[in-house]
Amino acid sequence: MRSGRVSSALAAVLLLTSCGGGDSQSGGGTPTPSPTPTPTTSPTGVPGTALEDYVAPSQEALTSAEVGKILAQAAAQAQQSGNPATIAVVDRVGNVLAVLAMTGAPATAKIPDAGNGQNIDLQGLVVPAAAAAIAKAVTGAYLSSGGNAFSSRTASMIVQEHFPPAPSTVGLESGPLFGVQFSQLPCSDFSARFQASGASALIGPKRSPLGLAADPGGFPLYKNGVLVGGIGVLADGAYSLDPNVLDTDTDVDERIALAGTVGFEAPQNIRADRIYVDGTQLRYSDTVYGNLFDVGGATYGQTVPALGALAAVKGYYENPVLLAGTAYGTETSGIREATAAEFADRDAFVLTDGSGNNRFPIRAATDAGDVAQPITVDEARALLEEAFKVMTRARAQIRQPLDSRAQVSISLVDTHGQVLGIVRSPDAPIFGTDVSLQKARTATFFSGANAGSELLADPSTDVQGFVSKVRTFLGDQSALTGTFAFADRSGGNLSRPYFPDGEVGNPNGPLSRPIAQWSPFSTGLQSALVLGNLAQHLQYVTGQSATDTPHRCTALPDVVAGQNRLQNGIQIFPGSVPVYRGTTLIGGMGVSGDGIDQDDMISFLGTNNAGVRLGTLGNAPVDMRADRIVVNVNGAQVRLRFVNCPFAPFLDSSEQNVCEGL
Repeated sequence: MRSGRVSSALAAVLLLTSCGGGDSQSGGGTPTPSPTPTPTTSPTGVPGTALEDYVAPSQEALTSAEVGKILAQAAAQAQQSGNPATIAVVDRVGNVLAVLAMTGAPATAKIPDAGNGQNIDLQGLVVPAAAAAIAKAVTGAYLSSGGNAFSSRTASMIVQEHFPPAPSTVGLESGPLFGVQFSQLPCSDFSARFQASGASALIGPKRSPLGLAADPGGFPLYKNGVLVGGIGVLADGAYSLDPNVLDTDTDVDERIALAGTVGFEAPQNIRADRIYVDGTQLRYSDTVYGNLFDVGGATYGQTVPALGALAAVKGYYENPVLLAGTAYGTETSGIREATAAEFADRDAFVLTDGSGNNRFPIRAATDAGDVAQPITVDEARALLEEAFKVMTRARAQIRQPLDSRAQVSISLVDTHGQVLGIVRSPDAPIFGTDVSLQKARTATFFSGANAGSELLADPSTDVQGFVSKVRTFLGDQSALTGTFAFADRSGGNLSRPYFPDGEVGNPNGPLSRPIAQWSPFSTGLQSALVLGNLAQHLQYVTGQSATDTPHRCTALPDVVAGQNRLQNGIQIFPGSVPVYRGTTLIGGMGVSGDGIDQDDMISFLGTNNAGVRLGTLGNAPVDMRADRIVVNVNGAQVRLRFVNCPFAPFLDSSEQNVCEGL
């Protein structure tokens, strides 16, 4: 069941004091038209009948001249405010189209120190300004869609230890996307990498040098109402976050980035401050277009070389010229409509290699040596089809207009972490594809018999130490050996800096850092697993090393040659379930897109419905699920969670408690 995060009194305060980007002023030029609403009823308009097809986004893209215009506008704001900046522009699938380094701009940015000064993971790290700017631009593009426009300030709000983050909200649960910042990692085996030349140079979705950013200064870019990319700015020398949503910041990065969006603004009715999560209004921007200098007349010719120059960034943008973006939904974007042979539902989209080939076709499991009856290709197809069907009926949480259909990405893996298929809806946010795979692998890994032994085999003593922490915390020396089935919500419970989530004064969960050492840049096992990868990659970007991080995250031992079980890291917010044949783990499903409770429901009901359809597999047996684990915390008995489904989630039905009893 869903638990309320914010009291009605606090919600009222937030509504009165929140200062988002929903101003009524034009950003310059012709107002951007709104995107086409997602249909929610049948062609006859009768509720409860078959829903209409999804509407795929129009195939729009930034031209190189438009990229130059965006840079010029941002640079004009920076120059007039006296804050030279590094400015990055990406397209919707993360291809870097330009990086402008203004004369005098800071070359680096520092990540904040830990609260107790004892830095670990990324705390205190100094990063290249270009890497920070690219991460912010990717965040604006990847978290947004035709139904929601999220900025890196929005990201800041939803990844912290309390939601919403503010001095007055201590004691509330963590942000709904707690941990998402450690996705789109540079080591991910899912994310494509920039190629200096050749036909695959701009096939996305691309990685981010730092994962997703929580530092204000990143916005999505829209053209004719269609999401076409993002802009990111670093001018203040800090790569941080906003710990208090109840005040209004004057953030130079954010103002410069917002100036870049003039003429490419997100439609007002889908900006984050039009979207509520459990009654809390999200934030989009702490500045408005009326507070900017007049930048509409700025041109690229006036900007380069007068104010700075395009700057090469190793691994992302190696030939410094203005590039055009790719149109999302085309073969060259790396994401396109599925053919009838690839997936039964005509609304499905798949990942492509740019040459017409599905990168992650539905297939049978690869783990026959470890599983007596691995997932068959027909079973994989049924699992993905049934989850997709649940999605098409579900009401989205973070999408406008209200009562839009949920749009998500769905990933299926076997016990080795090998992908057995990935499908998406047409307008699902890009970030959810990598995250859905992280979730599927995370649930499978922590439900498996080898989780503890493989963590103990990691070369990092920090990573190894989490095994004993879990076993001591749970009072179970057999933990992490496959005795319980863990969904991402279960592992997420154990990954919070307070346990239970948000309850100040209680100890941290065993997979988290203690609160004095915790931050969104040092979450616990999640960040510890990939610290070596991130350090190696940043050395490559800066030229300190000729070797990039490999196409695999973590230093866990291989389960087969060249393949570990967590090739793109773990995720610690909800939206996955392990898949079982009787009491035997055979894989996992992960979902990410339009709301964490919706993600839980789609994975859980999709697996259940596939089991009903086939009679050969399903969710974990009730007695094996992690919600059978009870922890004693300061004399109180606290039960872990497995999944949390919305009360009345469907657009074509008034059903309630749809996961009850399954």
